[in-house]
Amino acid sequence: MSIPTDRSGGPGRRRLLRVVLTGTVALAAGLVAGSPRPPQDPVAGGPGRVRPATPASALRELETGNARWRSLHERHPDETRTVRQTLVGGQHPFAVVLGCVDSRVPPELVFDQGLGDLLTVRSAGEVLDEAVLGSIAYGVLELGIPLIVVLGHQSCGAVAAAVRADEGGPALPGHMQYLVDQIHPAIDRTLRGADRIDAAITANVRLVRARLAAEPELAAKIAAGDLAVVGARYELTDQQVRRIA
Repeated sequence: MSIPTDRSGGPGRRRLLRVVLTGTVALAAGLVAGSPRPPQDPVAGGPGRVRPATPASALRELETGNARWRSLHERHPDETRTVRQTLVGGQHPFAVVLGCVDSRVPPELVFDQGLGDLLTVRSAGEVLDEAVLGSIAYGVLELGIPLIVVLGHQSCGAVAAAVRADEGGPALPGHMQYLVDQIHPAIDRTLRGADRIDAAITANVRLVRARLAAEPELAAKIAAGDLAVVGARYELTDQQVRRIA
């Protein structure tokens, strides 16, 4: 089962986005409906499991994991005593997932992965700051992770709050206003109501993905084919992850 793609347009830096989208299209071409070919990558994690070592194989693993999740056939991999003991000596996650803090969208469950599989970074609305950027860079530059997924989701409260504030609502208290300011560029004022919020959720994912691709160290990895940055949305109504082109 392949991850469907939302192909509506969005802003970004043209040159860097061209690199990102080219890599994303190449990954999509390797996705085949049904059960994918087992990736032939070095072993890591639980017995019999392999660690995806390329952007394409990492994306396939997340795709098939989400298919298990939404069909209620979760395996809950890499949770055994043996795996826990093995991980004492080090970690080798195969994907960074930048997701929202929303309690309904835990990446390890959504993609049916276990201990040591994902480096998860979460902030409300997938908003970037220095701590988030540093955490993602650590995963890519120090741990050699080949895939970053920016995972937005349906009914995102942070995006909805940003839209309400943009429409004249009261300023949010404390540090929450920072979130609103960061999400603000994703708002399409030609839309109204729920459509404006939903479109802003998707546009925000694109903007965050573009910002990550613009980071010099990450851009160099993308250009070399060692890294892909992919945008996606999790739909609460059917539990499916859909790619955002």
